[in-house]
Amino acid sequence: MRPGQGEVLHFSEDPSITRFVPHVAVTARQPEAYVWAVDSDQAPSYWFPRQCPRALAWVRPETTAADRDRIIGAGCGKRVHAIEYAWLDRMRTTRLYAYRLPAGEFRPFGEHAFVAVEPVVPLGEPEPVGDLVECHARAGIQLRVLDSLWSFWDEVIASTVGFSGIRLRNAKGSAGR
Repeated sequence: MRPGQGEVLHFSEDPSITRFVPHVAVTARQPEAYVWAVDSDQAPSYWFPRQCPRALAWVRPETTAADRDRIIGAGCGKRVHAIEYAWLDRMRTTRLYAYRLPAGEFRPFGEHAFVAVEPVVPLGEPEPVGDLVECHARAGIQLRVLDSLWSFWDEVIASTVGFSGIRLRNAKGSAGR
């Protein structure tokens, strides 16, 4: 599930949203209210149940061959997503929906997101994303299932690969980190 030309996406487990209103997220690091969305490159980062902790890594131009082979895996593509075993059943059973939103109403926020400061109406009905594990397979993205994300995460953030950690506060053993 990727956005088309002139679109960004918002993923949700709620198929009944008719209007996105800016809000300050509970986990926000900034005080401004936003509607959040992602582009085609970052859409795979959200092919997960909302609360699922995940460690994401991808090859960048400056990634060394050694880090690519160690983190991503030799001959294993350019991207890897890791979750914990405790979330695998939810990955298989969660019904996730993609909302297509007009890209012109959004501006870039950091390296990985887009935000709008005014309410946004979706371009149409939400679309079921489908089997989240299969989405990864079709996109050629490795999906690793680990007992805990932390050893992998520590290797990722000390390497030259690009990375993002989402909902890591929900990961096993996150208290005290």
